[in-house]
Amino acid sequence: MIWVILPIFLSPMYRLRVTVEQFGFPATRIAGGVLAVIAILMPAMTHAQAQNSSVSATLQGSVRDSKARPVAGATVYLQVKNGTGTVSAQSDAAGSYRFSGLREGIYILRVDAAGYSQATFGPCVVGPKEAKQLDLTLESARSSSSQMASAGKPGGGAPEFFDEPQFTVAGVTDGTNLGGHGSNTIVRTKESLAKEIASLSVAGSKKLPGDLPTATDVDEGSLRKAAEREPKDFNANHRVGKVLLANGKAAEALAYLERASQLKPDDYENAYLLALAYADAGQYQHARSNARALLTAREETRQGLAQRDQVQNQAELHHLLGDVEEKTGNPLEAVREYQRAAELEPSEPYLFDWGSELLLHRAIEPAIEVFGKGNRLFPRSARMLVGLGVAWYSNGSYDQAAQRLCEASDLNPGDPRAYVFLGKIQSVETTQSECSTERLARFVKLQPANAQANYYYAVNLWKRRKGPDDAESLAQVESLLKKSVALDSKLGAGYLQLGVLYSERKDFPRAVASFQEAINASPELEEAHYRLAQAYKRTGEKDEAERELQLYNQISKKKDEEVERERRESRQFVYTLRSPASGSQPPE
Repeated sequence: MIWVILPIFLSPMYRLRVTVEQFGFPATRIAGGVLAVIAILMPAMTHAQAQNSSVSATLQGSVRDSKARPVAGATVYLQVKNGTGTVSAQSDAAGSYRFSGLREGIYILRVDAAGYSQATFGPCVVGPKEAKQLDLTLESARSSSSQMASAGKPGGGAPEFFDEPQFTVAGVTDGTNLGGHGSNTIVRTKESLAKEIASLSVAGSKKLPGDLPTATDVDEGSLRKAAEREPKDFNANHRVGKVLLANGKAAEALAYLERASQLKPDDYENAYLLALAYADAGQYQHARSNARALLTAREETRQGLAQRDQVQNQAELHHLLGDVEEKTGNPLEAVREYQRAAELEPSEPYLFDWGSELLLHRAIEPAIEVFGKGNRLFPRSARMLVGLGVAWYSNGSYDQAAQRLCEASDLNPGDPRAYVFLGKIQSVETTQSECSTERLARFVKLQPANAQANYYYAVNLWKRRKGPDDAESLAQVESLLKKSVALDSKLGAGYLQLGVLYSERKDFPRAVASFQEAINASPELEEAHYRLAQAYKRTGEKDEAERELQLYNQISKKKDEEVERERRESRQFVYTLRSPASGSQPPE
């Protein structure tokens, strides 16, 4: 297993593409920057020819320009972190470089090439016998100078190892201080989408150590019986607690994990699982105290731990504390714990949760920065792109949002989530992007029996229609909407859109029927009541029109009050941006 920790924030002065490949599985990371990349695997260093083949490692790769052309004659320097010894290698005609005979250790890598900006990679930890490949892409000096000039950066000076985030979360304030951009519907949509982004973190971010079998792999009953037969057997109790926790039965897991903890209090994995089980079972105070005690213990015993294990343990504990603080209403403490976890181990889940926490508490520009950096480090993460898209939408940039969501759908065309986020955004916007039409058409093609796919594509075509005389488009819209409600009779929005279509045709009896179906399916759909009131007026049913208009006003008022109540109860982050330029236009 490889643990690679890449830089979280990198200076815009340079850009370096890093590809880490092990056992044939590549993962690309883009680091902008005066590159600070931490790859934590195992500690220590030495470059010399292998004196002991049992511990020798290799670091190799290629140096290329931004157009993927090999850079020959580049000098690649390798230096022990906090040391003075440096060795170098020249890239050959194919741009390749190689260092062999390395012992496990922490390295700093620096690349110099005529006509290109200097870039630094590190600290990078290499394990024994590891064959690591790092493919580097350099920016031309001219391009880099242009970026520095536009950013107001001086051209001289040595590269820094770390590019700190361009924001600081300083505190929290009442959510009612937040202004809204656009109509109440758009504001509600933005806040709803932020909550949905946070929900995406639940499945992907929980880190359970070791290989956790589930109920499909083992019989819970047999494990319980084994633990009851041998109540003083650490492994028996630990194993059943581990399986129960993995199967979502945290409350049941507690008894076994607590017993195992009494039998072997110094076992880190069991102690961590116990803290995790406390959190999942809602016993947050126990979870918090156990996690903090583990952090203290890890610090005290760090000399006996491998560098990789120490950092991994600290990161997962800070992340767990972030979960606990968020659930107990302490968002400021939560975001700091999430940030610390991501700094220690900038994995995809930790970066995503950090960005989600910022977005949830309306620190929009910082969220864009974190999701943007996460996308550069993990370009194959669809949910990172979805988070970035929603953050851009919350910032009032529909075009940027649509583009990121379209890209997310391209990463995994069979996954409906990116399409659904795209559909929800385009449903409340008047303009439609070209990419959204293409992707939503693909959604229907790939999942013709998906009611949402048919509905969102219909809405897209409706908003792109040329007018009431666009018979071909309107016929397709009607067909898609009818199919959507046939697939899901509770899809009130589908009936609502059918009613809008019939109203435009001045077919008010069918419009009335469709609006009534929408209300039956979704009684709180206020627009359906408003549209039905207008249709009743057209058919001369004034009393019914007045009644529906009153219902519309009541529901709208209720929803606005709910939003205000949620804002009062929620906490909005107060943050400062270090650079107005980078803060207003964070990297994507």
